[in-house]
Amino acid sequence: MSTPLSARPLPQPTAETAAYWAAAQEHRLVIQRCGSCGNCQFYPRAFCISCLSDSIEWINASGHGRINTYTVCRIAPSPAFEARLPYVVALIDLDEGVRLLANILDADLERVTIGARVSVCFESVSESCTLPQFTLLD
Repeated sequence: MSTPLSARPLPQPTAETAAYWAAAQEHRLVIQRCGSCGNCQFYPRAFCISCLSDSIEWINASGHGRINTYTVCRIAPSPAFEARLPYVVALIDLDEGVRLLANILDADLERVTIGARVSVCFESVSESCTLPQFTLLD
C-alpha cells in the first residue's frame, strides 16, 4: 500500500528509540541516564556516550527547557507541511542538560527568542504516533 504524497512522514521506532516513542504516546517525555556514571543523554543510544556502559535506564524529564536556537520555516519541505506554515523548529536545551529538536507550537512568531523558556506538550499525529513538541512559557 503506498502512502499519499501529502501524508506527513512519521518516525520509525528502532530498538534504541522504541521506549521513547512509547512514552510519548503516554504523554511522557523521557531521556536516558547511565546507571554507571549518571550521565543523561539524548538521542537514545544502546550505550552511554560518556563512559560506554550499556547500563542505560529511561527517566522522566521535567519537560522544561530553553530555546538554544531556532528557525522559522516559511516554505514547506513537502505538501504535508503546507497547512502548518509558518512553523518554528527549535533546538531545546532541557533542564536535565540534554538537547533535542522539536517544533514550537501555537506561538506568536514575535515571541520566539533564543533563551525563551518552553514546556513540553504532545501532538498526536496518528493513532500510533505522538510527538513531543514545545510551547512557550509566559
